Parts: sequence; structure tokens; C-alpha cells
Amino acid sequence: MFINRLRTVIEAFRKIIVHGAYSKAVALACPKIVTGDVIDISNEFVNWLSFANPGMLTRGNLYCIDYAIRELPNKAPILEIGSFCGLSTNLISYFKQRHGAKNPLLCCDKWEFEGAEAQAMVGDSFISHEEYRNFVRESFLRNVRFFSRYDLPFPFEVLSDEFFKRWRNAEVAADVFGRSRELGGPISFCFIDGNHSYEFARNDFENCDEFLSPGGFILFDDSADASGWEVCRVVEEVSKSGRYELIAKNPNYFFRKR
Repeated sequence: MFINRLRTVIEAFRKIIVHGAYSKAVALACPKIVTGDVIDISNEFVNWLSFANPGMLTRGNLYCIDYAIRELPNKAPILEIGSFCGLSTNLISYFKQRHGAKNPLLCCDKWEFEGAEAQAMVGDSFISHEEYRNFVRESFLRNVRFFSRYDLPFPFEVLSDEFFKRWRNAEVAADVFGRSRELGGPISFCFIDGNHSYEFARNDFENCDEFLSPGGFILFDDSADASGWEVCRVVEEVSKSGRYELIAKNPNYFFRKR
């Protein structure tokens, strides 16, 4: 079985080289990944971006992001919860460009990190957590301005609960670049990569679910079966709900709303 799958993937990539049909060939070879195999569609740009832009990239997420953007149900915004230094933000922008997707990308992150609340300094260093937070935020701004300069996302410096409160109220809010944007309405794809505790991850899912269009996608970062994060409880509940189709475990859980 594995050999047959490998042959199928090799043939798909042969088509990429011959015909340039990168994403479509991968999708044809691996329409649904639920067996534990991980498909990595990294390419030259992804590798160069990853060298320069810090982040914790699970390479299997690339397939899921590519799939979601290629199959978006409408022109509604894409939402990223948790941005860190902007690696996944820039990757979403990149796949938008590849597929000609015009959906605006919105992000929310207050750059407050799990585990940083209990102490002023980073370990036994001379660097404070406040300095670390500011450094990461500035890195995000610099990275996004450079790599996504032709399709700049709308990042909001708020926790996800506050973001969705503003979304429900259809507020006009300023992003970190000082641009005003009216919030509210449906969402086509949500990448959840915020606090991974059960309470926060469940809350992020419920907020996204409220606005996600039928046929829209949710990707849960760090939700692989062996990850150890409490977000795994959330994806188990989503799987059992019957309201979402599991598109892939690559190794993170990737769903489409029915």
C-alpha cells in the first residue's frame, strides 16, 4: 500500500515538473490524508522564507493551507489566530498569491506568550519577557512588511476573544499598521494557532464556528495525535460532532464545515 502511494506521489510530482501543475497534482495524489502519512509540499520559496522568518512550522500545514485557499467557498476573509514572527502569515499570503485568491487575511495576536506570565526574566538571562515580546512583535512587522508587501494582511493586536467581540459588533478597528477596517461577516478559512490549552482552544473554535461559512475550513496547529497539547481534546470533539468533515491529519487536524 505504501509503495503504491509513493508511486502515485512520484507520478504527481513528475506532472508538476512537466506541466507546472504543482498544487493540483498533489491534491490528485493525496485527496485525503488520514492514515498518518505526512505530505510536505515545501518548495524553494518556502525553504528560503523559513531560513529568514522565525517560526514553528509544521511542514504538513503547507498542504492544508494550500488546499484551503485553492478550495475557498467564497470571498470572505481568512483569519489567523496567533501570528508570532509572521511565518505562517507570510505562507498564507504566498499561497493566496499562487492561487490568485483575493480574500483579505486578518490576524489577531497580542504577543502574550504561554509560560511568560509567572516570571519577569527569560530564564536566567538578562532579557525581560517584555523585551522579548517587543522583539517578536517588531520581527512580525518587519517580516510581514517584506514578504507580504504586495498583499499586506490586517493584523490586530488583541486577544482572540476581544477580536471576535469586535467582529460581532461589526466595529471599525485599526490594525497594527494604522489602517482602519470594518470587521464582521462570514469567514472562509481559520488557522487556529493561539493558546493551546483546552479552554482557549475550544473557545477559539466556537468563535470561528459561529462565523465560518459552510464549506469553509479550520486548521488546528499542534493538534497531531502525539502532540500532547490540550487542543487534541478539541479536535476530537469536532470530529465527533458530525458537523465537520475531516480533510486531513497531516499530522495536524484540518476540517471543512459541512
